[in-house]
Amino acid sequence: MAEEWINWSGSVRFTPEKIKKPDSETALQKLVLQALADKKQLRIVGAGHSSMPLVKTDQLLVSQEKLKGITGFEEDKLRVKLLPGTSIREASEGLIKLNTSLHNTGDIDMQYLAGAFGTGTHGSGRKLKNLSSMLVGCRLVDGRGDLKTYTLEEHPEMIRAARVSLGSLGFMTELTIQVEPAQQFLRKEYCTHTDTSLAHLHELIETNRMFDLYWYPRSDLTKLRICNPVGEGMQDIPFGDLVKEQEGWLYEVLPRFRYLKYEEMEYAVPFEAGPECFREIRKRIKEKHRHYVGWRVLYRTIAADDACLSPFYNRDSVTIAVLQNHELEYKKYFDDLEPIFRAYDGRPHWGKKHTLKAPELKQLYPEWDRFLEIRKQMDPEGIFLNDHLKEIFGL
Repeated sequence: MAEEWINWSGSVRFTPEKIKKPDSETALQKLVLQALADKKQLRIVGAGHSSMPLVKTDQLLVSQEKLKGITGFEEDKLRVKLLPGTSIREASEGLIKLNTSLHNTGDIDMQYLAGAFGTGTHGSGRKLKNLSSMLVGCRLVDGRGDLKTYTLEEHPEMIRAARVSLGSLGFMTELTIQVEPAQQFLRKEYCTHTDTSLAHLHELIETNRMFDLYWYPRSDLTKLRICNPVGEGMQDIPFGDLVKEQEGWLYEVLPRFRYLKYEEMEYAVPFEAGPECFREIRKRIKEKHRHYVGWRVLYRTIAADDACLSPFYNRDSVTIAVLQNHELEYKKYFDDLEPIFRAYDGRPHWGKKHTLKAPELKQLYPEWDRFLEIRKQMDPEGIFLNDHLKEIFGL
């Protein structure tokens, strides 16, 4: 048996039979063919930032860590080819040398690209889609060990399925992403009272390229974060106190390194329902939980996309995330708030804590059955599945 594998926060831990780290497509194909011959299942692991057991297995765990870097650039189309184990930070550092950039990042940039895309990771911005929307092509080793190449122009349905696939369609060996010209950004952070923030919420969302709100339950104050190309967006927030200001490339000013670890639950609700849902979450936390929860609650906006399993499928959304220190009790906190999110037609973030299973999830995704058909075609023997995926897919 291999050593115990532990995710970033420590809440997912298991001991696989083996951990393999292929350094080429050929090596990966051999692993898949051997798994088929041995009737073994394998799971693909990235940076380990997910707090759901997406990669948990007692059989073969296959790491992407040796598959890093940029492998091609179509300058006329602003399309870049990268290996799947390239982290968001590493990708951004490489892209800036090509005078290009991702259109957005999340709050953390340690995730590998394939894992971030596969779970629907996002940043914030009224008109900005999640990260996986950048995927316009890929090379993939399927459940038969065959190497397949897909492009958005020739295989639009496959790309829509592959963008958020939880690693269930196969092992992506190369990703082609749509980037944009690099720009200098100015990020500012302000503090103010929550009621003031909510009174100006529409203005903050509509006036800035990127905006998010952090609510702190103990103080009932909020941090407002805006990020815009230099010279655009709100130049000042007169109803808040400026506490931080930074200018630079997007990847330099947007993500933050987190020393403290936490557990997180996040749901995406329809954009119009965001304020009301947040008010109800805030009320419940103040009434029942803030004596033992000091961690912030995040409010972000994401534009609609058309990926089959994207939490933002066909609807502009607000995400509300609740966090708790990873060493403290979080389950009763999350369990109490989850029904509120569900009452607002919320869809859970695939990589963060939730309790939904196939019957509930199927109701949230109009293309659920079609995705499962594609998954079956790509992996007829189910070697890329584990118990968790079987449970949420109803297999």
